[in-house]
Amino acid sequence: MEAYPNAASMLRSRTIIPPPLLALTARLPSPSPLLPPSFTLSEPTLSCSATPKPSLRSFSLFSNSHALQTMTLSKCFSHIGPTVPIPDPPRSEPEPDSPLVVVSFYKFADFPDHALMRNPLKQLCQRLRVSGGIILAPEGINGSICGTRESVEAVLAFVEGDDRLKGLRRVESPVGPEEEAIHHGHSAASPLAAGEDAPFRWDHVRVKLKKEIVTLGMPTVSPIERVGKYVGPEDWNALINDPDTVVIDVRNNYETRIGKFKGAVDPCTTSFREFPSWVEEHFQLSKTDDGENPKVEANNSVQSADKEMENQKQHMPRVAMYCTGGIRCEKATSLLLSKGFREVYHLEGGILKYLEDVPETESLWEGECFVFDKRVSVEHGLVPGNFKLCYGCKQPVSDADMEAPEFEYGVSCPHCFALKSDEEKERARARQRQFERWGIIGGPDKGRRPTTQEPESVSRNPNQLSRSI
Repeated sequence: MEAYPNAASMLRSRTIIPPPLLALTARLPSPSPLLPPSFTLSEPTLSCSATPKPSLRSFSLFSNSHALQTMTLSKCFSHIGPTVPIPDPPRSEPEPDSPLVVVSFYKFADFPDHALMRNPLKQLCQRLRVSGGIILAPEGINGSICGTRESVEAVLAFVEGDDRLKGLRRVESPVGPEEEAIHHGHSAASPLAAGEDAPFRWDHVRVKLKKEIVTLGMPTVSPIERVGKYVGPEDWNALINDPDTVVIDVRNNYETRIGKFKGAVDPCTTSFREFPSWVEEHFQLSKTDDGENPKVEANNSVQSADKEMENQKQHMPRVAMYCTGGIRCEKATSLLLSKGFREVYHLEGGILKYLEDVPETESLWEGECFVFDKRVSVEHGLVPGNFKLCYGCKQPVSDADMEAPEFEYGVSCPHCFALKSDEEKERARARQRQFERWGIIGGPDKGRRPTTQEPESVSRNPNQLSRSI
């Protein structure tokens, strides 16, 4: 995809600008192929009417020398609310073929004004060609980004510029040649294929606002207040080999299906929201009022209360929990502590850190680890694994799965075929046709109902735009 050569072309791509204004914008310098260095225009709300009024609104644009220049734009560009200043980028643009890294990070923190960080963080990622996905919520930040080391470190430094987000928990992974090619725009596939290439496309970054950075659905469970004891990868084997330790995999069933630690209990959940119910059922717990002692429901006698406490303690073993990168365990261990568990541990850095640090000859990990990007799965040393992704259900599929009659690329696999209606499958086929033809989901067919095949007489020119646009 061609980058914006200057501010004028960038603005023309968003709205129609009167000729006198175009003449003004053409004279403004732009040091970056994406955005000017301090471009503070937030994502606008387009509110143009059929007959726009001539009233104008000002905004600021900085040149290389940071000299303030002022220009005017149509009322179509409107922004309500404060903005957060973006730090200066590195003095030099990242080299096109610099080595890339993928960094997953998170931090639980009291962050009620998280929305103010969204626009400047996204603009900084775009300017530095850092791709991936980041979630901001009142409880903190969670993300996975890809870029050159210098660019990624600049983004993380900006995040940690907020004192509440200092000390991010990070896991770094190497990037293979295929992902590097996608990031640098040299993919043999369509350069517009954002969906399956994220988070490796340099011009594809998402910064979302959510209620939670990892969804459990229990606002009272807060890792900020209490969390289990961290265990490093070097000490993990000794802990889970202890027969008195119950090892629990906190991930979902499509993740545990392709790999887990030896002897681990699989809750078989389809989402993290189901984990609290599984804990209640598996350990037969009564709800607690104060988060410290089990609730006694029989009668008020001291003797029965003591007996109930002893019965509850029998269902509270030493627990060791793990997940992909550690973030789900933060909430899971906090949940168990609120239920009265005394000994709760979790793997620091998650499976990814374990696979990175522990030699395969000493490892207790069996299978591959599912990851939420184009790699799909990784093995020891964090090298890409052998699984692919079913784009119908976003679950990992093996070579054997892809040979099954239920597998249809972009539509279904043996794990979701029976769960999808014929209408859902046909919509998936329509999306796949759009992707194969235009390189993006939607294309000129965006907004149209899927059809099995357009008659030859109404076949459209590939360069003709749909009426729905």
